Amino acid sequence: MSATIPAPPPPKKVNRIGLDVLPYKGSKTTLCAGCGHNSISERIVEVFYELGIEPWKVAKMSGIGCSSKTPAYFLSQAHGFNSVHGRAPAVSTGALLANKDLIGIVVTGDGDTASIGIGQFIHMLRRNVPLIYIIENNGVYGLTKGQFSATADVGSTQKSGVVNQLTPIDCCLLGIELGATLVARSFSGDKKQLSTILKTCLSHRGLCVVDVISPCVTFNDHVGSTKSYTYVKEHEVPLQDLSYVPYYEEIHVELEEGEAREVTLHDGSLLRLKKLGREYDPTDKLAAIQALHQAEKAQEVLTGILYLEQGRDTLIDMLGLCDEPLASLGEDRLRPSREALEMIMEELR
Repeated sequence: MSATIPAPPPPKKVNRIGLDVLPYKGSKTTLCAGCGHNSISERIVEVFYELGIEPWKVAKMSGIGCSSKTPAYFLSQAHGFNSVHGRAPAVSTGALLANKDLIGIVVTGDGDTASIGIGQFIHMLRRNVPLIYIIENNGVYGLTKGQFSATADVGSTQKSGVVNQLTPIDCCLLGIELGATLVARSFSGDKKQLSTILKTCLSHRGLCVVDVISPCVTFNDHVGSTKSYTYVKEHEVPLQDLSYVPYYEEIHVELEEGEAREVTLHDGSLLRLKKLGREYDPTDKLAAIQALHQAEKAQEVLTGILYLEQGRDTLIDMLGLCDEPLASLGEDRLRPSREALEMIMEELR
């Protein structure tokens, strides 16, 4: 009697660089079940895996807050640093100046960015630091029991019934006004749109600010909240139907004239913007600002690629750094000679 030979296990599904999804994952989440932040982490895992990005070439940064815990939940093989509250812009700027070959991604929150970190955020915008800056925006301070954050809308209510009377800070408006070269808003519950935006960011050369409405299921998902799942679903107005074709895939285009706008990104990838019932040009800065102000008055949540500018120098370009990453240079190239130091001292006498 012959023994039954077990069937071989199915081959692992791998991406274009031969990796399965495991290196793109992280540790198990400790956030509340249903938290929008977890959905964002899942999109990051999917996007980096699908595009075949080497995870060890990524630097992931954060500050303090529920959002700042999430880098532990994706890209376990990436470099990472959990900084002081609100200081992720400075830490990430330093990391990318030291090694410009890294792909920088910051995951932060509305409190981390729009309150204690607002000064750092603004100067990062001015410098056009080449990184992806994701704001997980739920309108509350989740770690300190649900007080309003600086992005809470006027009239939004807490569970206790307290009504917010302060004008919100719109991080997208700041981004467009002060120097980010890609600004987008999305919703953690919209998988397709958020994935396409993140893929676009990875192909863009410059600072990408992505404000993601991410409902807090514990403190800000009730009737009266303007950051709840129900409210965003009822008030979301997508600007475009987004699609993305990476540079390493053949691009086929079969569109009627005027149906869509196509933007070739820095690395040759293609972003396709299909209009959804309104004329909108994401390269028009004034139009983007006006659209956000109009949406606020109409109590709409505009999502999609809000603003896109290509070809502007990044901070690394402005500084004229050498071709090699600074972190790889030897002491003989980093340390000034005695003659150079003496010349500097003489100039300061």
